[in-house]
Amino acid sequence: MEGKIYQINVKPEIAGERGLPKKSVESAIVSYNGISGDFNRYRQEKHNGRTDWALLLMPFEMIEQLNQEGWAIHPGDIGENITTIGIPYEDFSPDKKYRVGEIEIQISEPCIPCGNLKILPYIGKERWPEFKKTMQGRRGWYAKVLKEGKISRGDLISKIE
Repeated sequence: MEGKIYQINVKPEIAGERGLPKKSVESAIVSYNGISGDFNRYRQEKHNGRTDWALLLMPFEMIEQLNQEGWAIHPGDIGENITTIGIPYEDFSPDKKYRVGEIEIQISEPCIPCGNLKILPYIGKERWPEFKKTMQGRRGWYAKVLKEGKISRGDLISKIE
């Protein structure tokens, strides 16, 4: 199954801010540590910059599904670095490898909903318990970078056997 990069999302380090929401960029350089110019405070401070969490992927189809359920999520809002399109959420799983533009990645594990999502204006403290439950098993996929390079919006994503 082949997909594409729907959107690439980054957020530079800003004192006191979390790594979301992220803003769209047309292309990015990806190293073993993730996307150049992107900062994930949680990964850096709590997990020593884990390289198996270098990237977070989220299928656009899941964002659409969450929108249909009444959540006003936009690509980049939940902190994903790469919004994919054309590969269903459940087709990603640990250890699967993909070529994405010039880079190669390996899916590490599913991302678990974290309290940082409360900062999104349509979530807040009031809706957080409901949103956390909604996002269980649908928060995206962490990936390790196996080959560094450049990615651009529209690049193909293909499974490596």
